[in-house]
Amino acid sequence: MRNKITDFNSFYFIGIGGIGMSALARYFKSNDKAVFGYDRTPSTITDDLIKEGCKIHFEDKGSDVRKIVSSPEETLVIYTPAVASSHKELTYFRENGFVVYKRAEALGLITRFMKGLCVAGTHGKTTTSAMLSHILDHSPWKCNAFLGGISSNKNSNLIVNKATDWVVVEADEFDRSFLHLSPYASIVTAMDPDHLDIYGDAKNFTDGFRQYAMKIDPNGCCVVNEGINLPSLCDSVTYAIDSDTADYKASHIKYVDGVMQFIVNSNSINHKKFTLQIPGLHNVLNALACIALLDKIGLSIQEIQQGLHTFKGVRRRFDIQFKSEKLIYIDDYAHHPEELRFLIDSLEMMFPEQAITAIFQPHLYTRTRDFGTDFSAQLSRFDELILLPIYPAREEEILGISSEWLLSMVRLKKKQVLNSSRVLELMQKKNNGIVVTIGAGDIDRIVEPLKDILIQNVDAAS
Repeated sequence: MRNKITDFNSFYFIGIGGIGMSALARYFKSNDKAVFGYDRTPSTITDDLIKEGCKIHFEDKGSDVRKIVSSPEETLVIYTPAVASSHKELTYFRENGFVVYKRAEALGLITRFMKGLCVAGTHGKTTTSAMLSHILDHSPWKCNAFLGGISSNKNSNLIVNKATDWVVVEADEFDRSFLHLSPYASIVTAMDPDHLDIYGDAKNFTDGFRQYAMKIDPNGCCVVNEGINLPSLCDSVTYAIDSDTADYKASHIKYVDGVMQFIVNSNSINHKKFTLQIPGLHNVLNALACIALLDKIGLSIQEIQQGLHTFKGVRRRFDIQFKSEKLIYIDDYAHHPEELRFLIDSLEMMFPEQAITAIFQPHLYTRTRDFGTDFSAQLSRFDELILLPIYPAREEEILGISSEWLLSMVRLKKKQVLNSSRVLELMQKKNNGIVVTIGAGDIDRIVEPLKDILIQNVDAAS
C-alpha cells in the first residue's frame, strides 16, 4: 500500500473534464505522473488536457478499462461526485482492489501539509480564489493554487510553485467537499442556501459551513462577508461595501475607463486606493475579501495593490466577449439568484441607459424548483429574456419543473424559451444593446458562435 498519494505512478480520473478534476489532473501531470481519464463529452478542457499529454476517452468502458490502466498497486482512481454511483468503470475499480478517492478527498490529501488559503461560499469563490492566487503569485511569497475556473492571466486552473508552502484552494460546499480540507485561513464570501438536494434544508446547509469554519487553524484567520455568523477557533474579521461596522470597508467606488476604483479602510489600512481592471460591484467585494485576508497574514499593501491591478479575471465571470460602440456581449457563470442579483446590479451601474437581453440556462431541476420565485424576481429585471431548457447535470427530470414553468413567473413582455440553435438564429439581427449569456451548464458552447454572429452583425451595420 502506498504511503502518500504522490507515491502512485498512474492516476485515473472519472469525470476528468470537470473544472476541479482537470486541475488535479494537471497537478499530477506536472509531477511527471501518467494521467488517464474518462468524461462524458469532449470539451475545451479535455482538448487542452489531451494536448498536455493526458489519455482521455468518452465512453464508459466498464471492465474493459483494465486494458488502459496499470495495476491497483500502481494506479489511484479519482472520481467526481457528479458521476453516478452506477458508473461501470467506477464499479469495476471498486470491485477490483483499486484505491478510489473522491476529488475532494484527493485535494485534501495533497494540501494537508501546506498552508491552505481556502475560499468558500455559495458564490464568488472562483473569482476570489483566482484573484487571491494571482496576487500571491506576483509577490515574493508565491503560491500553489487549485482553482474552480480558468484564470485569464495563467490560461489555467492550476498554479504550481514547489518552493512555497502557500496553496490557494476553492473550498466547494457541494457534497460537503470542503470538510476534507485543512485551512490555515479562509474567506467565506456568501452562505445563501444552495445544494438542498444534498443538504435537505437551510439548517443543514448552515451547519455544514459551521463545521468548515471550525476546521480553520487557530493560528490563522477567517474573513467573512459582513452579516455571516460563523463561530471559529481563529481570529475573525468582516468585510463589506459602504459599511460603518465592517472591519474592512470599501467605499467611493467608481467605474472609470474600464477600471474599478475604490478606497479601503480598516484598523491597519488608512484610506488606500485600489484599482481593478475587471468590472462589477461584486468584483470589488471579492477584491476586498482578498485584501483583508492578505493583510491579516502579512503581505504588504503595496504588493496587494500591484497584484490586484494586474488581475485579468476568470473565464465566464463577467467575461466581456465583444465590445463595440453600440453592442456589448458579456458571458457569465451565474446560476443562483444572488449571483444574478450581483450581475444585474453591476450591469445597471455600468450601462444605465442600455437595454439588456439575457440568455439564461437554469442549472438543475432542484435548484430551479427551490429558488423559482427568487430566480423569476431577478430575471424580471432584464429588458428581454430567453431561457434555454434546464441543464439537468446529475439529476433526473422533476415533473412540472421546466424552463416554461420558470418563464411563467417572469414579469416581462419580451420572453421566450428556445433551444441553442434557435437562439443563434434569433441573434442574427441583433446589433445594439447589451447581450449576456448566463448559466453553469453547457451554455458555454454557444459563446463562440454567438460572439461571431454579433461581430458580423455590427460589421454589417457599420
